[in-house]
Amino acid sequence: MKYIEIAFFAFNALLTFGGGLITVGSRRPIRSAMGLLASIVGIAGCYLLLAAEFLAAIQLIVYAGAVVILFIFVVMLLGSASVSPSDARSAVPRYLGAGVFLFSGVGALGLVIRAATAEAEAAKALPEKFGKVSAIGHEIFTSRIVPFELTGALLLVAVVGAMAVARGKQSDPTRRLDKTAEPEAAE
Repeated sequence: MKYIEIAFFAFNALLTFGGGLITVGSRRPIRSAMGLLASIVGIAGCYLLLAAEFLAAIQLIVYAGAVVILFIFVVMLLGSASVSPSDARSAVPRYLGAGVFLFSGVGALGLVIRAATAEAEAAKALPEKFGKVSAIGHEIFTSRIVPFELTGALLLVAVVGAMAVARGKQSDPTRRLDKTAEPEAAE
């Protein structure tokens, strides 16, 4: 590996880890969303190091461009009423949860590394088109078409539900609110 690749990986790893800490540890939801955005950008950089440009682009488009923006819209719709006083008291439970998650992740990584040493030779013989856009498109639109279509339907239902929740219970502007007024007499 070249030194520039190592430096790029270190930057992305730091960005992902720091963004995760900000996401978990911040008391303000907007800052947590920005921490999530930093983590997503760091993960997209790691995909670039693996020569998976399509996955990096999808990571940025779907997660950074849609999910984080959706989180920010929800936070803006809810406003400051979404933070309860018990959430604002202390960050200790959040950091404790992050520590448990970190130690679980390190343990899982150790198990994966132990299991991957036996499978290392099989991973070297990947097909030529592995990870290319054409191979992913062929896989999605042939043998995985049903889950792809179900995902699209699920996203459509989620958007309609979000619109219904955001709209709320609004009164119909065409209805007359003043019921005490007498109707005009017909002549």
